[in-house]
Amino acid sequence: MFKKLLSITLAALMVLSLAVVFTGCGSENNSVAGSSSSGAKDSLKFGFIYLHDENSTYDNNFLTAAKEACEKMGVEMINKTNIDESDACKEAALDLVDQGCDIIFADSFGHEDFMIEAAKANPDVQFLHATGTKAHTEKLANFHNAFASIYEGRYLAGIAAGMKINEMIEAGKITKDEAKMGYVGAHPYAEVKSGYTSFYLGAKSVCPTVTMEVKFTGSWYDETLEKEAANKLIADGCVLISQHADSMGAPTACEAAGVPNVSYNGSTVKACPNTFIVSSKINWAPYFEYAINCVKEGKAIDADWTGTVATGSVQLTEVNEKAAAKGTQEAIDAAKADLESGKIKVFDTANFTAKGATLDSYMADVDSDPEFKGDTEVIKDGVFEESKYRSAPYFDIDIDGISVIE
Repeated sequence: MFKKLLSITLAALMVLSLAVVFTGCGSENNSVAGSSSSGAKDSLKFGFIYLHDENSTYDNNFLTAAKEACEKMGVEMINKTNIDESDACKEAALDLVDQGCDIIFADSFGHEDFMIEAAKANPDVQFLHATGTKAHTEKLANFHNAFASIYEGRYLAGIAAGMKINEMIEAGKITKDEAKMGYVGAHPYAEVKSGYTSFYLGAKSVCPTVTMEVKFTGSWYDETLEKEAANKLIADGCVLISQHADSMGAPTACEAAGVPNVSYNGSTVKACPNTFIVSSKINWAPYFEYAINCVKEGKAIDADWTGTVATGSVQLTEVNEKAAAKGTQEAIDAAKADLESGKIKVFDTANFTAKGATLDSYMADVDSDPEFKGDTEVIKDGVFEESKYRSAPYFDIDIDGISVIE
């Protein structure tokens, strides 16, 4: 009798084990931690890693979006601020894993390799990274890159800058030949070049004689260096300043000098009421919501995700009418509609030259795999196709009308 009962029990256990195995194999996304047989998960914990804190306009933009998305989606969030681009990032990520996070996001380019290491060690957790380039070559089911077509937003902000310069010309404050903008850049990376080139092209679309000087600081966040760079550009005759750097250094230098300023990642109107015109920014909330939904529903997250003006991922702040030229908001709205319809292509090669020539071909390095030997043709039908072959920008052309100063 005992042997018969034992046989029945063992048979039942075998059936149950097979059921568990086949249920797991049938899951659409087995990399989702704590997923059900369908890969779905009801409750989530989202961990965030930031290079700086709320004092950085760049990081504060992510902090704000993370809070908005997690509150909207009913997801618990854990923030880790001031995590530099070193093993500290991996340690922060692993600590977030230990705290039960299902999704972990890092916001700085230099975080990527450390996030990849953490992802390889924790296949049941989803790792997201902004501005990175390696997700499509690493081919990990749980590591993903994301960015947005911020060049569209910078183009629109450039229109606001060009209109302000036109106003100065019409008022007799400067001549057409003195229409020179300055730009404070962090590093000479494609992301920065793509941004300041699109900004320049937006300004040029309404002010044909405009030129631009760029000064790099070598740091994403250094208020002293950014202020010094802005002052150097102003002393060099730049009548309007913009930036791709994360502190208030450049905007406050402009306010002190009475020079119009186009900011980045958020409005600086409170600190700079007389000079701030407008700011472009990436709204990361749509991406965070997308990733949360994917994990909740057991669906795969895109290796490369690119938000656009149309998805609400690229935004401009409210125009400061006190500093902006009359009609700026209307001009931005009209150009935004043309971007969404496809009438305006930011990197239309008919609108710029490089070393005096119009480009009809450009082989861009869009693949971060060291074994990849060839580049990719990114000009099609007269348009440089930015962020099509990966989410992070790869426009790295030095075009005529823009110069870099020491």
